[in-house]
Amino acid sequence: MLYNIIMYAYQAGIALYSRFNGKVKKMWMGERAAFDVLQKQVDPNAKYIWFHAASLGEFEQGRPLIEKIKKEYPSYKILLTFFSPSGYEVRKNYEQADIVTYLPIDTVANAQKFLRIVRPVMAFFIKYEFWYNYLHILRHRNIPVYSVSSIFRPDQIFFRSYGKRYSAVLKCFSHFFVQNDLSKDLLKKIGINDVTVVGDTRFDRVLQIKEASKQLPLVEKFIGYDKTKANDDHAIKQRPVFVAGSSWLLDEEIFIKYFNEHADWKLIIAPHVIAESHLQQILQLLKGKKTVLYTEANEAEIADADVLIINCFGLLSSIYHYGNVAYVGGGFGVGIHNVLEAAVWGMPVIFGPNNKRFAEAQGLLASGGGFEVNNYETFAQIIEKFSSDEAYLQQSGQASNDFVQKLSGATDKVFTSIKL
Repeated sequence: MLYNIIMYAYQAGIALYSRFNGKVKKMWMGERAAFDVLQKQVDPNAKYIWFHAASLGEFEQGRPLIEKIKKEYPSYKILLTFFSPSGYEVRKNYEQADIVTYLPIDTVANAQKFLRIVRPVMAFFIKYEFWYNYLHILRHRNIPVYSVSSIFRPDQIFFRSYGKRYSAVLKCFSHFFVQNDLSKDLLKKIGINDVTVVGDTRFDRVLQIKEASKQLPLVEKFIGYDKTKANDDHAIKQRPVFVAGSSWLLDEEIFIKYFNEHADWKLIIAPHVIAESHLQQILQLLKGKKTVLYTEANEAEIADADVLIINCFGLLSSIYHYGNVAYVGGGFGVGIHNVLEAAVWGMPVIFGPNNKRFAEAQGLLASGGGFEVNNYETFAQIIEKFSSDEAYLQQSGQASNDFVQKLSGATDKVFTSIKL
């Protein structure tokens, strides 16, 4: 079969490329070590529920369901597998999973060996994961397998005339929990009817993240936060606060130009890349602004600063709490980053034009909580509207909050539909 030939060729290619690329080497070594990990850690007397996520983003989608099952059915053990190092390396010590490892390449021999060792009672594949051999053997063994937060488009191979043979892999799933009606309709056209529209579990995840957000004293000092006057969601500030999250240089060239000319805002920048070279590019763009780096700041100087640059990771989701308006980067490159982490705090979210493939961004735009910018002029128009019209700013923020709240609840819908 052509698919298996491709998988063996891919395996050989990964082995060769791993000699020249550190990330690929981690993946290759992790996949090779996976069976040793499983042999040592799998309890033959336990019942395992298997979750597979390609990378970190898919893991975050599956995480609410993992934690729901772990809480409600603690007697079951959780096996979590990743395809990409960007998921595994970050979450290899995830405490809610009993075993975390890479997934061996999808060959017949690997899939048979993997399932022989683990013997899962059910499996969950998050969003786009459709591994032919694993899925066919799961079905052959009558193991329930679910696709969670999956989303389909008409241009995918499953729905093309030449993709009919590969679309058979979708019939291995016991049930699809999809994000929208279009996905359900597309699956129906190829004879798949075990489908429920539940939405996207990412909405539940960002609500969890909001609940677990941290207080950041340095950020509070920077914005002039007054705890005696703050309500549950927004700090009282001396000046409005603009938070730019996961920004790239093309984003920064636009919004920094505006704030160089307008002193009535405070600016927090959490760039996607915090390498020294990029930080220097940001500093060179800033003109006449008192700027501090988060890791070098102290309370004595930070209150008088105009710009705070977050030169470390792990704080962005909490920093959004302190903003009046958010900008999410990536829209002038390969695609925008996570807009929901900002929207959950009830503020308008601005992003660049490469957002068409992101359902959550399209939903924000339609709701009135999201705003697309194509250049400096469109960005300036939006910010000036927010600056001059407080009611419009509040209305847009409320639209963001309502959008997230309305589409939450997918985790519970999936959980009530499965049978343990």
